[in-house]
Amino acid sequence: MSQDRIPMTRDGYEKLKADLDRMQNTEMIEVARRIATAREMGDLSENAEYHAAREDQGHLQARIDSLKDKLSRAYFIDRNELPKDTVVFGVRVKVRDLDLEEEENFELVGPGDEDYNENKILSSSPIGQGLLGKKVGEVAEITVPMGKIRFEILEIVFP
Repeated sequence: MSQDRIPMTRDGYEKLKADLDRMQNTEMIEVARRIATAREMGDLSENAEYHAAREDQGHLQARIDSLKDKLSRAYFIDRNELPKDTVVFGVRVKVRDLDLEEEENFELVGPGDEDYNENKILSSSPIGQGLLGKKVGEVAEITVPMGKIRFEILEIVFP
């Protein structure tokens, strides 16, 4: 796993901790029950329920491990120490897509706070990374899977 530190708000951190607790203490117990029930059915070599439950257990454990890693690398951002004229973690930024001539707003957040329906994007996402460090009037050229997008920074607001 990566050793980079991950910026988060305290709320985002608590949300991820709650997810981890739910996975470890509810979902993992349920998967263990499914495995035990499937074992009681006899021959494991041809037992689809057993193999499906074991696969689910592996996927869940991978999610748990990933979440533990994120939480171990988290650090909290003090918004009072951030520059007010630059796109940084935690800001809401208004941009103009120079190719589509449309305006959009993004809020750069950490894990646990993302909500793509509300345009709260991870600061570690390609768009987030492309906007970080820019000032009002500057243009960010960002490579995304569909090609290049160009955003002019119109406004930076701390929510």
